[in-house]
Amino acid sequence: MDASLPIRVASQGSVPWLSLIVLLPAIGALLMPLLPKEVNSGSNLPRNLALGILLADFVLILGVFSNLYIPQSPELQLVERINWVPFIGLEWSLGVDGISAPLVVLSGLITLLSAAASWKVESRTRLYFALLLLQASAQGIVFLSQDFLLFFLAWELELVPVYLLIAIWGGNRRLYAATKFILYTALASLLILISGLALALSGGEFTLNLGELTDRSFSGTIGILCYLGFLIGFGVKLPIFPLHTWLPDAHGEANAPVSMLLAGVLLKMGGYALLRFNVQMLPEAHLLLAPALIVIGIVNIIYGALNAFAQDNVKRRIACSSVSHMGFVLLGIGAIDALGISGAMLQMISHGLIAASMFFITGSFYERTNTLSIPNMGGLAKVLPITFAFFVASSLASLALPGMSGFISEITVFLGITSQDAFTSLFRAITIFIAAIGLVLTPVYLLSMCRRVFFGPRIPALAIVNDINPRELSIGLSLLVPTLVIGFWPRVAINLYEASTNSLAEALMRFTT
Repeated sequence: MDASLPIRVASQGSVPWLSLIVLLPAIGALLMPLLPKEVNSGSNLPRNLALGILLADFVLILGVFSNLYIPQSPELQLVERINWVPFIGLEWSLGVDGISAPLVVLSGLITLLSAAASWKVESRTRLYFALLLLQASAQGIVFLSQDFLLFFLAWELELVPVYLLIAIWGGNRRLYAATKFILYTALASLLILISGLALALSGGEFTLNLGELTDRSFSGTIGILCYLGFLIGFGVKLPIFPLHTWLPDAHGEANAPVSMLLAGVLLKMGGYALLRFNVQMLPEAHLLLAPALIVIGIVNIIYGALNAFAQDNVKRRIACSSVSHMGFVLLGIGAIDALGISGAMLQMISHGLIAASMFFITGSFYERTNTLSIPNMGGLAKVLPITFAFFVASSLASLALPGMSGFISEITVFLGITSQDAFTSLFRAITIFIAAIGLVLTPVYLLSMCRRVFFGPRIPALAIVNDINPRELSIGLSLLVPTLVIGFWPRVAINLYEASTNSLAEALMRFTT
């Protein structure tokens, strides 16, 4: 029996393409303070600079991954490795495989659209767009890093821009929401650091390289304890119940572009890290604790759906919906087979697009109505017909309507659980039954929200508002079209990661024999 899950290196790029991808936004962030102070408020220059840099970065991502990345190979590609700070073992080590490639593409798209959606930000614009650019670099390093300390530094770095974006440009309770976010995530980071260093100090010579750590075997107590440390640390970001309570507050107070980042990218960092560390690095502990992961996923699905019913704020209801939908990621990861892990990856991609779309459209009609209170809305379908169409389309995708990405991702997770013989038939049946209840609840709370917001008696104060403009229309289509394309042709997304998820599942299966 093979005692490790090896990370093989396929190629090392002569041009540091991955470094260019992650450092280009950071360079843009450093340029922002150099702009004249008089452009800090009411000028389009910071916004246009950020948009230009993020657009160039996204084009670079698409160019590199379409021409240099080989999706049919499960091996680590475009590897860059520089001995950065040798006395502490820190390396600038980047690489891409199927687990990271689609999430880097998703991150680039959502960040670009988030900047484009920040049209109404008029105060401290240099700082605002510098933070967006810094966030883009940090999340790119998280997905591409192959050194634990570099990963951890980027994981911590991305907390700062998000905290400031909520604390400065958020709603009335922004300081409370931002403080709650930073406390939850910073405390969770301690467990990540402790678990990572424990693995680095165990099993042989000290190393922080993720590939070398993955090649080792961490069985017994050390493996289980580090698995639990990672699960809690990354679970806060996912988020898992009961570590999720920062999310509705953060979404409720953040502006719409920041909510797009939170839902579209930050939550996916938690799911990615669980695959990279808990599954790939600690397979024996994962096989032991996979049933518990499935139970937590079921709790997420049901609790998030029920909690959504209690929310009278549109953004908080969507935030609770995110808690529910990320439960399917946990189910897929816990399924421990290729189909389940594939479903988890597809769910992260799908939810990133759908949730970002819903928060964007919500921000669009908030700019026109100045309210997110569901009881204070009504009849908006007649005055905002295009907004209504986009919001309903996003809601239908979220409730897993066939033909949209939400359906194919969730059905793949279900098939992954049912096809896994490692679990008893009773356990699989109970899992499917309870999770299916969440599928039934989702259309109820989403469609009831659509009915209350867009139909019913028209609120006189909202009788005359303008529908979305061409700029907003292009942003909405940029999120909705991929959702439809993946729904009808899921291979567009699956081909990016299938080789890596199949290889990961095959390696896991070797520990069951």
